Amino acid sequence: MAHEEHDDAAIFRAAMRDVRPLEASVDARLELDRPKPPRKRARHRREPDPPTAGERVPPPTADVASPPERLAFRHAGVRDGEMRRLRRATGAIEDEIDLHGLTRAHAYRLLCGFLEDSRARGLRRVRVIHGKGLRSGARGAVLKAAVDAWLRERPEVLAFSSARPADGGGGALYVLLRA
Repeated sequence: MAHEEHDDAAIFRAAMRDVRPLEASVDARLELDRPKPPRKRARHRREPDPPTAGERVPPPTADVASPPERLAFRHAGVRDGEMRRLRRATGAIEDEIDLHGLTRAHAYRLLCGFLEDSRARGLRRVRVIHGKGLRSGARGAVLKAAVDAWLRERPEVLAFSSARPADGGGGALYVLLRA
């Protein structure tokens, strides 16, 4: 056995005899040493204020069938080209909020605040991350269905479309806001 191991090592050394280490280029070393930029975090991840007596409750979604993988909606007057640009994410996404993992009531309050704040700041294109509902079990994508219904009701929302796979796919929406 020791004889076979010795032969393998000798064969390997003979095969590698003319191999020389590559000089790593300066650019390659810089690329490896460069820290990755921090991942964007949602700015609106704070605990909600306790509900007030007259506060509107999010619409029920328990009886809503599981939403389709891809969502899309637009009000009358939103042109085909604008909808196409939204679906393709042509143009910068100016802000985002991550709602997945939250309760419906908490997500509703944060979404409403985010939309109002975004419009007040003059933003036109935002991303809403609602998740795909993969861990919701038999209930399906509860938050996805709820966000779909809520956005359709919001006066500042002109249109929305499921995000490209690189931006969350069926777990996120691009939202076009009124100017």
